[in-house]
Amino acid sequence: MTAGSLYINGTWVAGSGEEMTSQNPATGEVIWSGYQANRHDVSSAISAARYAFSSWKTTAFKERLAFLAAFSARVDEHKQELAELIAMETGKILWDATGEAAGTAGKLALSVKAYEERTADRATPMQGITAALRHKPHGVMAVYGPYNFPAHLPNGHIIPALLAGNTVVFKPSEQTPAVGEWMIRQWDAVGLPDGVINLVQGEKSTGVALAESSIDGVLFTGSSSTGISLHRQFAGRPEILLALELGGNNPIIVDDITDIRAAAYEIIQSAYTGSGQRCTCARRLIITEGPWQSALIKELSAAVSSIVVGAYTDKPEPFMGPLISNNEAEKLLSAQQFLLDHGGKSLVMMSRLRTGLPFLSPALIDVTDCTERPDIEWFGPLLQVIRVTDFDAAIAEANNTRYGLSAGLLCNDRAKFERVLHDVRAGIINWNRQTTGASGMSPFGGVGCSGNHHPAGYYAADYCAYPIASMENDALQLPANLVPGISL
Repeated sequence: MTAGSLYINGTWVAGSGEEMTSQNPATGEVIWSGYQANRHDVSSAISAARYAFSSWKTTAFKERLAFLAAFSARVDEHKQELAELIAMETGKILWDATGEAAGTAGKLALSVKAYEERTADRATPMQGITAALRHKPHGVMAVYGPYNFPAHLPNGHIIPALLAGNTVVFKPSEQTPAVGEWMIRQWDAVGLPDGVINLVQGEKSTGVALAESSIDGVLFTGSSSTGISLHRQFAGRPEILLALELGGNNPIIVDDITDIRAAAYEIIQSAYTGSGQRCTCARRLIITEGPWQSALIKELSAAVSSIVVGAYTDKPEPFMGPLISNNEAEKLLSAQQFLLDHGGKSLVMMSRLRTGLPFLSPALIDVTDCTERPDIEWFGPLLQVIRVTDFDAAIAEANNTRYGLSAGLLCNDRAKFERVLHDVRAGIINWNRQTTGASGMSPFGGVGCSGNHHPAGYYAADYCAYPIASMENDALQLPANLVPGISL
């Protein structure tokens, strides 16, 4: 795409590591090529960010905000260009990519509101003195981006981090370097001071080198396995801020419904939006016993079988695009075979639709009688159906996971939703709505192996600055009443 694939201290440079490429998953066409950042490149990026931090943290908030506002306006102006690049590099359907581009452009307004609400300075008079609260930036933050939302999710770390006065070294997913570069070019275009944001491209070795550098925090969105590796890597280093937003084996419960078609629609939106490549996608459909059980399975099976899969350029527009890579497609096909080998019953069979390309039809598998069901986030269009006898069993099954990102309930009984709120462990719990729905005014994250209690979204302000508590008096003076045991 360009001669310089890294952005360090305000300059585009070629990486010193091995060559890497990115392909359009719908065609196999190479759309980006460049060179990875090696340890020397990463060190240069960290040094640039460290040097820039000394002046960026003392830059007036209004001045920092002006740069961020210019960036957001530029993204908004070019959001169709961004949407098409996202669709091309990830395989997303264009309506989905357009939504991501719009969310990227709109992130600043929510971040400013969160900054003012959650990290604003406060002063409270107390018995002749002042109790003050301020917040300070951490320093150099390493931001790791995922491939499923290559613009919106890293931007959700970068905007609040810069707003608070931190500087950033950004490593996009190796699957989506073109989108990562596009984002940094917008920062370059608005004249952000040198070193405030830096870009290092690369695969695992680049990510490891960044984590092993002299950083002050890691803001990571991605798989639980990688998040756990990072957590292990920073064991014994409490001085490093670690904010992990990870995946989940997410349940959606169905109980006592009358509108079968509406339920089928919300389930499809939950499980198959983005080709199942959202961390909040439903992975387990738990249906209680009742007349709705068989009716829903029949309706859902027919609807899933009718899902149109294709490229974002196809007309009419399909619902699902390809997976990000053939490697991920093979993982999903292997997962389906594993479940079938252990007693699962295929309701809708997943198959590869185009030779040599990662287009998969969606899978719906009844795993009620499976002898083994691994607690794994299979990241793609594979939904497991689990039939249970009653609502108590549904709650127990929903919690039968080490994860806790999202959960949902389709049911007309408010009391049962209250029960789910109290008893199901998840950071996002929706009622009669798809599990993939989330508000920008809310925190975004989970518990268990879905995160480490630093939710992103609206609460990103919390991990981008730390509080300073002060007791203050304008003048040094002896108090009227001295404590016992002192003579002055």
